[in-house]
Amino acid sequence: MRIPLQTSHHRTLTVTSSPLSNESAGLVRRDAPEPPGPGGITRITNPWTAWRDPIGMFHRVTQEYGNVAMLKFGPLKYVVLNDPQAIRHVLLDNAKNYVKSRNYRGVKLILGNGLLTSEGDFWRRQRKLAQPAFHRERLSSFIDAMTLATDKMFDRWRVRAESGAFETDIHEEMMAVTFHIVGLTLLSRDLLGEAEAIGKALGTALYFANDYAESIVNVPLWVPTPKNRSFLRARKILDEMVFRVIAERREARRNQQNSAEKRTKNAGDLLDMLMDAKDEDTGEQMSDQQLRDEVMTMVLAGHETTANALSFSLFLLSKHPDIARRLSEEVATVLQGRTPRLEDLPKLALTKRVLEESMRLFPPAWAFERQALEDDFIHGFKIPKGAVVGVCAYVLHRDAAHWDNPEGFDPDRFLVDPKDRAKYTYLPFGGGARVCIGNAFAMMEAQIVLAKIVQSWSADLLPLTKLELDPVITLRPRGGLRMRIRATPPALPRAQI
Repeated sequence: MRIPLQTSHHRTLTVTSSPLSNESAGLVRRDAPEPPGPGGITRITNPWTAWRDPIGMFHRVTQEYGNVAMLKFGPLKYVVLNDPQAIRHVLLDNAKNYVKSRNYRGVKLILGNGLLTSEGDFWRRQRKLAQPAFHRERLSSFIDAMTLATDKMFDRWRVRAESGAFETDIHEEMMAVTFHIVGLTLLSRDLLGEAEAIGKALGTALYFANDYAESIVNVPLWVPTPKNRSFLRARKILDEMVFRVIAERREARRNQQNSAEKRTKNAGDLLDMLMDAKDEDTGEQMSDQQLRDEVMTMVLAGHETTANALSFSLFLLSKHPDIARRLSEEVATVLQGRTPRLEDLPKLALTKRVLEESMRLFPPAWAFERQALEDDFIHGFKIPKGAVVGVCAYVLHRDAAHWDNPEGFDPDRFLVDPKDRAKYTYLPFGGGARVCIGNAFAMMEAQIVLAKIVQSWSADLLPLTKLELDPVITLRPRGGLRMRIRATPPALPRAQI
């Protein structure tokens, strides 16, 4: 995929927002037509084409039929939304009418009934229990773990760089460092030694879940097909790791209580915080199964997606040395050669904008879906009960109606105050009440890791490197991303240039 060169124009286009209240209030005709779209099997609705190139399918549908369009796959009606007002309507204004679609059943096989997959009162209870663990003052205590894990990665790099630059799969490196961070912050465990096995198991499980969701007919898991057996082995590896840590933590906490030791209210990792959480009404705490499901959800969300965002950021910086140079100067000016601290993050403004722009062009959560519980009406079209509504953030983020130079890499477009940008045109963490609970954690982690890399290292694409996208549950670089890594002398602060 070719990324056009940056332009000097930084304007972010906005759209005029008008509520859909008249439709929600039932002031539309009840015989409203369904959204336009192709009839029968076409080059767009061909299941094989859609399976091989889902992003292309979303793009072609939007281009040919508009921002509210409908596809029909046999009895299934699939509505594609690329309109900010319509997306807001589904995610916020009339969210009670929409639940996660049947396609999340594949993810549920891995994550169980965690925050990503649960619904209704149970989801609200779990969200309320988990929310305090992600308050900013709690997250600040994890910065040391983030810097430690990054330094451990650098130790490995220095060994490989003794004879000069070396080549590596930067996506694999980012997967390893973010997994290390998740282990330290979520579980207080150094899981680096298990990173390869867990990474392979997670990859196997994700691909299986993606295929499971897209299959019209699924073979029951108890049938010993090669794919089922491979998935069950992978899930067993993940389950054993999580349940082992939970059991060890419960034992340690019992011993701690027996020895009359007292833990301070703000002490502990994310697992401790989840174990301490109590329902205000019932006083109930999470069971081991609930803890397992939330831990697995956070391992996926805090590991896979952040690794993808960092990998694509380094790819884009290699394609744009002018921006990479500015970033290096910012890091040198702010950090003065030391490790990042919490108070440094607001000053690493370009670092944050690089990540934001990377997630615009390559959103880790590239698409999401909801399913209508009852008939609804959007922009004069009927959304029938049972229809699946799909939003492709990848296409939305590259729409010229919302973004100037949409294919260009221009971090300075995020100099615009978010309040001045049309709502629901930028959804790297989703939107509405179900916006990602860990978004602040992910941004803090990505900012620290990227700043530390830029501080001491250069990552350059190999000649003739072509980026291929792998849009499964998250958006990955297909086959990894080979880059040449070399140690670099610290950049001079801006005042000394």
